[in-house]
Amino acid sequence: QVEVRNLNGNSFDNRLENFVWGSSKENKIDNIRNNSFSCNGGVFVGIESIEKFGKEITYDIEVEHPEHNFIANGLVVHNSFDVQSYRYCSGKVIAVAEGKEDIETAFYLRPVGEYSDRQGKKYYYSAEQREQDLQWCLEAAKKYKLDLELGMSEEHARGKIPFDYRQHFVVSFNCRSLLHFLDLRFKKNAQLEIQKLCELMWPHVQDWVPNIAEWYEKNRLGKGKLSP
Repeated sequence: QVEVRNLNGNSFDNRLENFVWGSSKENKIDNIRNNSFSCNGGVFVGIESIEKFGKEITYDIEVEHPEHNFIANGLVVHNSFDVQSYRYCSGKVIAVAEGKEDIETAFYLRPVGEYSDRQGKKYYYSAEQREQDLQWCLEAAKKYKLDLELGMSEEHARGKIPFDYRQHFVVSFNCRSLLHFLDLRFKKNAQLEIQKLCELMWPHVQDWVPNIAEWYEKNRLGKGKLSP
């Protein structure tokens, strides 16, 4: 199969002298020779230099407008999803390790009470078990702090932190994707916390798309179950 080759590896260079017929293999050789690789109309080029500027505070923009859109350099930017990474908000864990914050400001544990798994097996989460888990979270926070002090990277050290670490996240949906999310997470045997989140979201869905919400509540809401 014959293809058009860009001799300098730049698919945006439309000068006639940059075009020649060739094969896919020759195109790849051109890309390697020119250290550039075309991808969906864009071009990857080699790094010319790297300069270190040390550590500085950076900021993320979130928009209050319902569409979460803003214009930057002529491009529409959409903060469709944002979640705090352990490495960017580890201060809460360190504050717990140092005794400056209560354990539950950084970690979430379910309240004492009766629960069941997805197969319906019931169990009781006792006050004693919960206290043991809180202490385990505290020890993990101390180990995390120590690892950082010894020079370990945040990405490596965070492996010690329990998954019940509290996080803040922002997510946006269109109607179709939101209903798909509810299909998966507003089911009778979905994880308890995600069901509670869906319960909090549902009144907003009713305000946003009342006719669709009425149909969904009648036909689909909470009627399915996740596979065992």
